Amino acid sequence: MLVSLKEIMEYTRKNGNAVGAFNCCNYESVAAVVGAAEELKLPVIISYAEVHKDIISIRDIVPVMLHFARKSCVPVCVHFDHGVSLESCVEAMKEGCTSVMIDASARSYEENIKITRQVVKLAHNMGITVEAELGHIFTSDMGMGKKKTYDEIESADNFQNINDIYTDPDIAKDFVEKTEVDVLAIAFGTSHGVYIKKPVLDLGRISKIKEKIDIPFVMHGGSGLSEEEYRQAIKNGIKKINYYTYMALAGGKAVKKAMDKKEKEENIFFHEIPLLAIQEMKENVKAAMKIFALQ
Repeated sequence: MLVSLKEIMEYTRKNGNAVGAFNCCNYESVAAVVGAAEELKLPVIISYAEVHKDIISIRDIVPVMLHFARKSCVPVCVHFDHGVSLESCVEAMKEGCTSVMIDASARSYEENIKITRQVVKLAHNMGITVEAELGHIFTSDMGMGKKKTYDEIESADNFQNINDIYTDPDIAKDFVEKTEVDVLAIAFGTSHGVYIKKPVLDLGRISKIKEKIDIPFVMHGGSGLSEEEYRQAIKNGIKKINYYTYMALAGGKAVKKAMDKKEKEENIFFHEIPLLAIQEMKENVKAAMKIFALQ
């Protein structure tokens, strides 16, 4: 069933756990994620990230996501991830997303507040939940041909003052009060992409922010952490965990393995390839979902 992020966050509040938000940039990933949720009988968030517009447009993928959500036997939120402008968030709302993220974290603090307030005002009038971001969430190897060298990988080591990039509790309180945002993505050391080296996590910062504001927090760059780190982050206040990279890698590795086995065969049917990816992505998602649900 199609639900809003607000409804999913209420579920996490009652159960004391978190829900995964899995970025989907094709039919196969949508089928894998929703299939995993149905098998485990758990709610889920399927997301479309603006950065994936070169792979598929929002107009092409959101109808697929909405179709799977509406026919599903579990609650499914269709979320727009990392929208960088008011215009892109409005487009996502028009397409039917039940939740949008405005990411103006790269702008000045004042600009972040201004644009977030604009998105919140429009979204709330439509019954749509809004997520925003405060702080700097690192980016490593994201794939899609955008390879980085080891020296180019972002980490806390590249910054002189950790407080300049991790979310400040007092500033977070001010930001939420001024924007009235529903959910906040906070920075405490995780990164998007493949972890080239161990991230420097400040899990205690989540609790400190929680003392200031009582809204759900989001972990971006949620792939690749240990089960213990996930559980502690959830205990401290994380309610939504964004997950994509390692799911996509699982699908890619399954296809490569199968192709390597068949490289001497003359006939390889294309329809076999997406089925392999779906199955492996589904298993990877199920493992993550069980951890997020504290099972």
